[in-house]
Amino acid sequence: MKKLKVVTLGGGSGYTPELIDGFIRRHKELPVSEYWLVDIEAGKEKLEIVGALAQRMVKKAGIAMTVHLTTRLDEALAGADFVTTQIRVGQLAARIQDEKIPLRYGVLGQETTGPGGFMKAQRTIPVLLDLCQEMEKYCPDAWLINFTNPAGIVTEALAKHSPIRSLGICSGANSMMRDIAGAYGVEREDVYARVMGLNHLIFADQITVKGKELTDDFIEKLAQGVGANQLNNIPDVGLPPDFIRALKLYPLSYLKYFYLDREMVEHEREDLERGVGTRGEQSLAIEKSLFDLYRDPTLCEKPAALSARGGALYSDTACSIISSIYNNKREIHVVNTPNQGSTPDLPDDAVIETNSMIDCNGAHPLAYGRLPVAVKGLIQSVKSFEELTVEAAITGNQHTALLALAAHPLVPSVEIAEKILRDYLAANRDFLPQYTL
Repeated sequence: MKKLKVVTLGGGSGYTPELIDGFIRRHKELPVSEYWLVDIEAGKEKLEIVGALAQRMVKKAGIAMTVHLTTRLDEALAGADFVTTQIRVGQLAARIQDEKIPLRYGVLGQETTGPGGFMKAQRTIPVLLDLCQEMEKYCPDAWLINFTNPAGIVTEALAKHSPIRSLGICSGANSMMRDIAGAYGVEREDVYARVMGLNHLIFADQITVKGKELTDDFIEKLAQGVGANQLNNIPDVGLPPDFIRALKLYPLSYLKYFYLDREMVEHEREDLERGVGTRGEQSLAIEKSLFDLYRDPTLCEKPAALSARGGALYSDTACSIISSIYNNKREIHVVNTPNQGSTPDLPDDAVIETNSMIDCNGAHPLAYGRLPVAVKGLIQSVKSFEELTVEAAITGNQHTALLALAAHPLVPSVEIAEKILRDYLAANRDFLPQYTL
């Protein structure tokens, strides 16, 4: 069996122990012999802390894997089989700005949904496309597995503007299926949900448990507050029971940002007033406490406290998808990938998030058909926003950027879109080389 070289860009991330844990648990089927953690000079201290923990975890597991730490992209990428990305351009300070600026105008401040997703994409897409060019030099046949948010928008940019083979992943659908399993007292493997939509905007419309179709039954459980998908990074504000019954779909928690927009904005404003801070500020505190744990030389495993972060399950998602590619398993996973005719209601080259068969050639989205009328307009509207956001990130055209923000359903007017864009561009001058500011 061929030994694997895996590279993680953004290796100093607090999430890295999740990935290490996933690779350790799957080492028999996914024989990673070289694991390279890469970060920039500004992240070197975190890289060394996380890297030391990763090395202790591997040593304790007793597997033949060497963990390398570097700030040199060329030596890390040379001959790589898989490259994973979890970068954060501007670090958490930029995320906090992304969240607070829209709130000045009564608009949602969130990392991936609404203006926050737009701004993070503007900083991120040019950097990842540059990294893809480096992959073309040093590992042109490698797979790029993108975790970097906003995952759907970033994956769309990679799919349309780079020849590197790529997939985008998110733990959201996995979390939904775990919650279904919990509602019925079964294992995650006993659940299948047909999922369709965009990253952080997905719905399940067919749910089976141990082969039995239970969609209507689960929707009623959901209406009664049983099995509700509640991600750690989403405020616990529930959808009205009658709306859940009317929708007849299981929405990811992020859909509350659309269906309960005013309530969610008010919740965020109250958090600011009470000193709780934005989610970015909360994440900063969580990260500090995590790194305090990581520094402990006796810690040799992923700490339980890591589950407090929003994407805590993503190592299972990531590693199982990488294994499916490497081992040509032809398993079904929910990924971000070009539509390729899965639904006629979106362009074929538009990146969607849906169930796909994963083999050595990548993702093959399952045929879905027409989108439900209840959600079709929302999905199409946000996809228009995503396409414009990618174009703005690549061209640095402020008119396109304005169109993108104005197109988003959560931005109430062009005047407010103009104000948010003005403030964003001023606050992000150091990270937007594509814009003439």
